[in-house]
Amino acid sequence: MSSSVSSSVLGIDVSKDTLACTLLDPATRQPTWHKEVKNTPAGVSRLLQDAPPEALWVLEPTGRYSQGVARQARDAGRDVRLAPPKKAQMFLKSVQSRAKTDRLDATGLALYGLACVLAPYPLKSPMQDQVDQLLLARRGLSQSLCELQARQRELPLASEALAPAVLALQKQLKVVDKVIATCTRAPEMKAVKELQKVPGIGPVVATTLVSRLTARAFGHSDQFVAYCGLDVRVRQSGKTSGQLGLSKQGEAELRRLLYLAAQASLRAKDSPFKAQYEREREKGLSSTAALCSVARKMARLCWSLVTHGSSYQPERVYQQPKTSTRT
Repeated sequence: MSSSVSSSVLGIDVSKDTLACTLLDPATRQPTWHKEVKNTPAGVSRLLQDAPPEALWVLEPTGRYSQGVARQARDAGRDVRLAPPKKAQMFLKSVQSRAKTDRLDATGLALYGLACVLAPYPLKSPMQDQVDQLLLARRGLSQSLCELQARQRELPLASEALAPAVLALQKQLKVVDKVIATCTRAPEMKAVKELQKVPGIGPVVATTLVSRLTARAFGHSDQFVAYCGLDVRVRQSGKTSGQLGLSKQGEAELRRLLYLAAQASLRAKDSPFKAQYEREREKGLSSTAALCSVARKMARLCWSLVTHGSSYQPERVYQQPKTSTRT
């Protein structure tokens, strides 16, 4: 998609400590200047002084390292745009030589901002930021616990020595879960309770879904499915035609959680997703592909529940929307 950008573009390669920046002239597509500043409020303030007020800021999402930059620039009235990571990386590979530096990446991001129409950079609310950080902390604790429990099984003679660490992690997980549960009582997280009514969706999955859905404005369920990387790639060229599986271009953790939720839904009582799974299997799909189809349906359902503030009704999960007829 062509861009109608007529002002200069500031490409920013964000890292933990520094911001590599390139200001690009839209007419010549050549750099006006390159700078590297510290990834601090003072560093961003310097960019705000040096970059033209009308310049478009383009950066990839790098968690809290880019959130601070985007927020400070947005508060100063700058137009900050999001460069989707995988698409941006593909673009960078197409315009760069074999060399790869932060400066080249910043230039590539600026060129990407000229070539494509990009969405505004999404900013998290303080509550969403807290919930996301707690979820990341919980995932780290859970992974460590699983690894230690596996060691206990592999090393029976050392099991007793590992027991205190396992117990400590289990206790800490319960503490984090309580804090997350407290956060979900906030008005902006109220849909968490409704999503937990969906068979297969537990507190962690529900909280993650609500956090993502409220942080970004997905105008259609297809956009959310694509964000999760659960959309199906299709290639049709010459004699080659067919679906090639998931795009996997979205958020991997969200895709993993929805897949696990789909698995859990098959074990849940009165789950409306069991029939879909069986239908997909009868079509000849593998178990994995059938589960991905269920996960895709669950993503659409959750988008609808959160976006429209509706209630979960199992009998309506597979009900076709009514179409109005004009007389």
